[in-house]
Amino acid sequence: MIGQPDVDPAYIVTIDLRVYGQPFSFTRPVKYRFTDPVRGELYQPVVVTPSIILDVKPDFVFGTSTIKNKMTANLTSMTAVELTNPRLHMKTPEIDDDIHEARTEDLKKFAKNQIRSFEWEGLGFPMQGPIAVELVDSGSVYNQNLISIRHDHIPNINYFRKIKIPLASAKTFETYGKKVGYIIGAGDKVPEALEQMGYEVTLLGDKELARNNLGQFDAIITGVRAYNTNVWMNAYYDRLMKYVNDGGNLIVQYNTSSNVGPVRAKMGPFSFDISRTRVTDENASVNFLKPEHQVLNFPNKITADDFRGWVQERSNYHASNWEKDKFETVISMNDPDEKADEGSLVIARYGKGYFTYTGLVFFRELPAGVTGAYRLMANLIALNKKKAF
Repeated sequence: MIGQPDVDPAYIVTIDLRVYGQPFSFTRPVKYRFTDPVRGELYQPVVVTPSIILDVKPDFVFGTSTIKNKMTANLTSMTAVELTNPRLHMKTPEIDDDIHEARTEDLKKFAKNQIRSFEWEGLGFPMQGPIAVELVDSGSVYNQNLISIRHDHIPNINYFRKIKIPLASAKTFETYGKKVGYIIGAGDKVPEALEQMGYEVTLLGDKELARNNLGQFDAIITGVRAYNTNVWMNAYYDRLMKYVNDGGNLIVQYNTSSNVGPVRAKMGPFSFDISRTRVTDENASVNFLKPEHQVLNFPNKITADDFRGWVQERSNYHASNWEKDKFETVISMNDPDEKADEGSLVIARYGKGYFTYTGLVFFRELPAGVTGAYRLMANLIALNKKKAF
């Protein structure tokens, strides 16, 4: 349905009529008309749903031999349902088995609008994804989630998506450090990914940045476009730089450079610009400029394999015009027929700590289940810890 402004209507009425002998024929979608006390008479699409809607959380899973994350299936009955031999089932390319925590008797009878939840864990990592979850009953399969887009100025858009959970699974994966502060930007799922990696994540807004002891964090990470969307970020420049200087680790994900939302706040201890350079080829070769650098070696050895399977793109809004004697670059990449660019990951030592600016699209790759993105993010978080590797 990409490019389609609305979903297809569930029902269409064809109207044939004749006026003074002239035939006319036209169609209209069937809609539900109702009256809102404030907004008046409204029309919304008629939606035909499965009798049972399935929703599985989390939206993506990261796991290793030591990290086994929990999953929860929520089943919502859209009408009263009686099943005969129901089984809640999970599939991966390697697993095809029932979820035994979901007892058959609990699934046989649903009242209208009833919700049943089942939780399980202990997936055998490493394994391949994605994870498909479904409720099976005597030939009937319930495996769709209802997605609703609701805004006052347009009709509701409702569509269905089969349950397929992206899975990142690493045979070897290490972290160093435990506590991460995260400054929300324009919205992403990186904090959830960090929690699945085993970090304690604290969301930092305006008040939290003012009140919290920043020294408790092994790393502070800013979400994508955080400096574009949070006008108060400039007020904390000195505080963040002191955090880095005292041994902290500030990781700034990409910010945009445009007339719509230009960055008005300083970000790093040394000057650099944000360009409009990006690498849109998700399979673009990544060149290792300094293979001995800590960020490529501790606590995970980063290789070309960690850049396989990336989705949509490599990086956005690279750094440019950085102070060459202050920043290090460790990788370069480029789209076909373009010159290699080193601005997707620039790292500076400042005082006892580290500052990093990266255009690498972690906000896409982590929810998509790209294992290499998890391993590289763990290395960035470990930057301010000196350990042999």
